[in-house]
Amino acid sequence: MEKRLYIETVGCQMNMLDSELVVATLRKQGYVLTNSPDEADTLLFNTCSVREQAENKTYSHLGVLRDLKKQHPEKIIGVMGCMAQNHQHKIFTRAPYVDLIVGPGQLHQIPSMIDKIAAGEGKQIEVSLGRKDGTRDQITRSHESFDPLRDPEMRPTPFQAYVRIQIGCDKFCTYCIVPSVRGPEQGRSPEDIIRESRHLAEHGTVEITLVGQTVNSYKATDASGKLWRLADLLAELQEIEGLERIKFVTNYPKDMTRELLEAVRDLSKVSPYLHVPLQSGSDEVLKRMKRGYTVADYRDMMARIREIVPGYAVSSDFIVGFCGETDEEFQKTVELVEECRFKNSFIFKYSEREGTRGADLFIDDVPRHVKQQRNNDLLAIQNRISLEDNQKLIGDTVHVLVEGPSKTALKNSEGNENTHATQLIGRTHCDRIVVFDGNPRQIGKILPVVVYDCHAHTLFGEVVTQECGPELFALG
Repeated sequence: MEKRLYIETVGCQMNMLDSELVVATLRKQGYVLTNSPDEADTLLFNTCSVREQAENKTYSHLGVLRDLKKQHPEKIIGVMGCMAQNHQHKIFTRAPYVDLIVGPGQLHQIPSMIDKIAAGEGKQIEVSLGRKDGTRDQITRSHESFDPLRDPEMRPTPFQAYVRIQIGCDKFCTYCIVPSVRGPEQGRSPEDIIRESRHLAEHGTVEITLVGQTVNSYKATDASGKLWRLADLLAELQEIEGLERIKFVTNYPKDMTRELLEAVRDLSKVSPYLHVPLQSGSDEVLKRMKRGYTVADYRDMMARIREIVPGYAVSSDFIVGFCGETDEEFQKTVELVEECRFKNSFIFKYSEREGTRGADLFIDDVPRHVKQQRNNDLLAIQNRISLEDNQKLIGDTVHVLVEGPSKTALKNSEGNENTHATQLIGRTHCDRIVVFDGNPRQIGKILPVVVYDCHAHTLFGEVVTQECGPELFALG
């Protein structure tokens, strides 16, 4: 009998990949996807615990299901991912109609947990060991969950895919819950990564994004005992036929080595787009955050990037209103954003996370309205920089991987059967968003597009119509 699965995902690329793997596993058990909670037999929420807003969103969605569960007690509701690992029994207290809780390291157990619930064995919980609940080897093993199953329907597009190369984190930034919920840092074996990437390419994937909590600190040994770093892995992936683009996120400043940057420069398929969170422009704040680097270290990294990688683009993350942040410390962040001229920045207001060192050590003493104002101010500065740098691209030809219809085109196409000309969206090799008129046959291809206008976060262009040899399209 066909079973229906509803799954909702919040959070990072790692969560998106986890959802893809869970769906692939459940398909083998006879499940099909549905977009309607009412139609689903099993409802899963893949959660994030990095920010308070993400957790509140999950509890809100669970609250909506209270009446549905009363009317249909046979429906199985599950919470998986980082929030499940972080809160565990608290979820059962706040939402007692939840049936299963499963951490990131136990996702492969979901089918058997569902079977136990359906058989009347009651609520199920499977989570990894805490960071102080055993030896490092025991804790590491409890967080391992590398599942080779894939499900293209769960990806943004069928020709783009995430490939996990690392799980866990050992940086222990004071604001961050990831080391607790994702466990110790461990690199996946290079053989498995290469095998999975080759399989994806053979099935039509043209772009892969390597993901890890601090992806550029990747290290692992192969079967012969050879130590691999990210640069070695990129060189091997470059040789896979069918792959055209390789990206990697998220990076740690101190591990952006010369060797890695030279690989980015020399390997044509590797994107010169580098996402490297800075978090603050103040050494005092970075020290309270326990980030492990100084402003001078970050400046040195930026100098290496400028020296080695032509056509680079760097984006960053910032937390405003961290414990004790003064106006002067925030101003240092503003000045560094002006200096570095990031392609774009993801800016967040600090929210205290239970279980982090920051919650134990510091008082969350920056008023909410001050955090909001700093967020608005920094965002306005970044948007101005993004617009100024995008304007410099007007008249240039960029190579765009076409991802599909734009949001505007999708909205306009509701109820419209026209499958000809439409507005498309894609990204350059440096991850800049480009919107242009085209047709659905171009989706999944890399096209040359001339830029004629821009906004802060979007380029507008026209497809180059003259005949081009295949070598042009391979450049991306």
